[in-house]
Amino acid sequence: MRIATFNINGIRAAQRRGFEEWLRERDPDVVALQEVRARAAAIPPGVFGAYHLAYDEGVHAGRNGVAILTRHAPDAIRTWSGTALVRTPGEVHTGTAELDRVPLARELREFAAQGRYIEVDLADAPITVASLYLPKGGLPAHLQKPGRMREAPDGGARYARKMRFLDGFARQLARSRRDARSNGRELLLMGDLNIAHTRHDVRNWRRSNQVEGYLPEEREWFGSILSPRTLVDVVRSRNPDADGPYSWWSWLGQSFANDTGWRIDYHLATPGLARAAGAAGTDREPAADRRMSDHAPVVVDYEL
Repeated sequence: MRIATFNINGIRAAQRRGFEEWLRERDPDVVALQEVRARAAAIPPGVFGAYHLAYDEGVHAGRNGVAILTRHAPDAIRTWSGTALVRTPGEVHTGTAELDRVPLARELREFAAQGRYIEVDLADAPITVASLYLPKGGLPAHLQKPGRMREAPDGGARYARKMRFLDGFARQLARSRRDARSNGRELLLMGDLNIAHTRHDVRNWRRSNQVEGYLPEEREWFGSILSPRTLVDVVRSRNPDADGPYSWWSWLGQSFANDTGWRIDYHLATPGLARAAGAAGTDREPAADRRMSDHAPVVVDYEL
């Protein structure tokens, strides 16, 4: 079973840059998408081909939005908002379906309507698949230096928001993992976590200790959700000593050409599923002008 995760940075832009061709040629069985960034009515007709779509678009037009594409209609769909756009192949309706609400950790309630999390129970394999777009965050106040930041100083507000999310999500993730196990399923969490876990996950790691996404407390949190008995970083387990494979590069300068990237897009699997992983890596385009997004798809073949 080929499973992919891809932050497409806008479905309309990704379509213009070759998303449909990639989907057809790589032929994944399941795809988790982040930053779809489109209202239901604005999704290009036919862009998802012969896949079933489950999509939580969120309330902010042109921002966020997470989806899961599957070959078969999923057995169940869950979102934090309690609603999702559910389409079979070829459908173009824009009505959302009411779903059973997922009980949320207190810290996550402010994020419930933002289109950051969706999970489905696959019909053709005993797996619960989740797609996550974790907040980018920012720097704590003591690291903010006016004139040396792309964004205006905010007193640490974006940093505090991300840390609230991380605190709540750790508990939420443990609950999802227990629920999947009680239903005889493995759990696969995929998506853009906006954290590079180790020095192998960011090219300029020595200069990144005071950069959001590689702060010590972010990396410590990441380590806390991984263990041989809970969740395994699948791509890292298949490439234990390699730098990368990176999944995000800035649009600016020569970052892509020089492979000055970050690995922030993940497959995190419960141990039984992680042991079934075969080929695992990043679909890095051959040239900067062929890029579909500032991210690249992360694809793993599971021998089920």
